[in-house]
Amino acid sequence: MLYFVFVYAFSRACWTPEVLAAQGVVLSRGLADFLASSLNPGAFGPLISAFVLTLLQQGGCGVVQLLKRGIDFHFKKIWLAVTVLVPFVLFGGAVWASVPVGVRPVDFSVVSNPAYAVIAFFVILLTAGPLQEEFGWRGYALPRWQSRLSAVTSSVILGFFWWLWHLPLVFIPDRFMADDLVVFLILSAVFVLVSIIFTWIFNNTGGSILACMLAHTSMNWSIWSAMPDMKLDGLTTVFMIAFLGAAVLIIVTVWGASRLRR
Repeated sequence: MLYFVFVYAFSRACWTPEVLAAQGVVLSRGLADFLASSLNPGAFGPLISAFVLTLLQQGGCGVVQLLKRGIDFHFKKIWLAVTVLVPFVLFGGAVWASVPVGVRPVDFSVVSNPAYAVIAFFVILLTAGPLQEEFGWRGYALPRWQSRLSAVTSSVILGFFWWLWHLPLVFIPDRFMADDLVVFLILSAVFVLVSIIFTWIFNNTGGSILACMLAHTSMNWSIWSAMPDMKLDGLTTVFMIAFLGAAVLIIVTVWGASRLRR
């Protein structure tokens, strides 16, 4: 739990003034511009907390090991395909499935420009969550939960904290996919289900943080490529839950809830 205290304290300290500014509280121009820019370090809370606690608990050697797991390609290459394709099918499929029922219009603005889409994958990897979060959620927190609890139980707990960590962003315009509390509440199920899938990937790649970063990137990229405005509605979120729920049911049935690994 100490890890989550660190993460929440750091990120909330960076995001709360921005939330207040969005609600009309007057801040100094320089501070307001800094908080609204990409330089706001709030998203790095999971990463920074993981490295600080690892340094305090395991010293420099622990930090080096954590870094190595972030570039770890030493797993069966079939899992490289899994990390990219499974999120693409589940999230891209869910968004496109919402089009025929009239939830949103078809938008080919991303997929019609392949070079732009490919470059964006790597931009998302480095700047839109995967790098900032996965060293913490899967790299630091998940192994510690799994040392005491089953893989599925650990994933559910982590998924809850992962979801709740995003709450302040709901109140900051254009900072998150969900911009109202109802959609954000429904989104909690998405985070828990994705957490189980990411644990499955993590456990079957020997604890590779890189594999989780690629899966996280594919998730964000797939949603963006099918839904360029990145604004979720309730029905599209329900479609995501249905797709993810079916995948999790298969994973748990085949690989087992205890370890999510054969």
